[in-house]
Amino acid sequence: MRAKQDSPCQQIDGGKMSRTKLVLIGAGSTVFTQRLVADIILAGEEDKWELALVDIDPVTLDAVNKLVAKMLEAKSAEIPVTATTERREVLKGADFVVTTIAVGGRKGWQTDIEVPRKHGIFQPVGDTAMPGGISRAMRMIPQMIAIANDVAELCPDAHFFNYSNPMTAICRAIRRETGVPVVGLCHGVHHVEGVLARFLGVAEDDLTSYGIGLNHLTYLTRLRLRGADAIPLFHARLDEQAPTLARELAEKTVWDNIVQGRAPRWADDPFSWGHFRRYSIFPCAMDRHAVEFYPERFPGGAYCGHKLGVEAFPIDERISLGDTWYDEMLAIANSPDPLPASYYENVPGESEQLLEIMHSLMFDRREVFSVNLPNDGAAPYLPAGAVLECNAAAVGGGFKALRADDLPPALVAKLCAKIAAVEITVDAAIQGSRDMMIEAMLADGAVTDPDAAASLTDDLLAAHAEHLPQFAA
Repeated sequence: MRAKQDSPCQQIDGGKMSRTKLVLIGAGSTVFTQRLVADIILAGEEDKWELALVDIDPVTLDAVNKLVAKMLEAKSAEIPVTATTERREVLKGADFVVTTIAVGGRKGWQTDIEVPRKHGIFQPVGDTAMPGGISRAMRMIPQMIAIANDVAELCPDAHFFNYSNPMTAICRAIRRETGVPVVGLCHGVHHVEGVLARFLGVAEDDLTSYGIGLNHLTYLTRLRLRGADAIPLFHARLDEQAPTLARELAEKTVWDNIVQGRAPRWADDPFSWGHFRRYSIFPCAMDRHAVEFYPERFPGGAYCGHKLGVEAFPIDERISLGDTWYDEMLAIANSPDPLPASYYENVPGESEQLLEIMHSLMFDRREVFSVNLPNDGAAPYLPAGAVLECNAAAVGGGFKALRADDLPPALVAKLCAKIAAVEITVDAAIQGSRDMMIEAMLADGAVTDPDAAASLTDDLLAAHAEHLPQFAA
């Protein structure tokens, strides 16, 4: 965290420093808002910001507003906070706009998992690729374009960040249809750096990466430990584990969504580490996401003798955990008691590095982050304009992508195929076209038979009809 005397204030008005205005759309996210507010408070910057919380659910909005007030009270901090269900009321004058919305909520996410299962398709996440990701895009893209249009009208100079999934399709749609320079942010690469550090048994801050790809399939071409090439260290650690790999896989009955309490092992992410052994390039973000970009290799969800999304990275459990977090948030917010003494320990900061990113943009620090931007020459071997997850410097006024490393032909081919599927997905969502959605299903690769793709598409459209007005005609 940077020294707090570096004020983010942008202007001086009547001798007083003005506050920087941050608008959170989808503020009812179960953890994001809490962690961001914790970041600001723990950095000692409560006098430099004003917050606007936006959520379409008044019950959730009220709870988040109360919780933020308790967080401020617990640290004797003062931040002006506005809470509203109408984003246009607070967008004017915004310096930063952040979206974390999920059209259809966790119920919609669960439907994106359950409907494809009835068609023999098993997904461990279902929010980015495969039928679940495509279905989610149909709900998300129209609403995100509407938000982008409001940003263009009411705060055209604001930095606009999106955390919602499917990241690549949403950012591509906004850029293509509105020209608004949205930037996609995700904790995936930062999180995986920590996982890889624990794999080696080194401090998380000592390991860095460099890569190129799509959100949730970023190929890490460089891994460095305190500045030195760490790739030989990973191969050596894999050599140590190779003799017991087959036995570990045979004994494994459940793959956890996040490995906790021990060092990760090859058997926890066999596809990703096998990929690394072949190319010395690591696919981020681990098997849970990476396998969804390779559905042809896991027919019927078969993964090491188990079902993806069921025994392997159980997604129903992950979705229900979100419900648990939400209930806990409501209980704490609506309780007459102050925050528990342990609250700030249980809700740590480092909310997707957002505070650090905003600092770098405002003060031209030129620090490098993993972000999602259109391909403007960073990877000349990939389609121009395609939204890529890449390394970029946050400089005064925006981001500048760094030149990516070259990739082997097989990985370029995979990315090009997925970029094409995203483009078709965007067309389907904007046009409200059933036929284009079927084509997106086929291009994605999880479904190969046109009739099966049509049947699955119809079931998903029917299940989500209330959130898909563009398909009503």
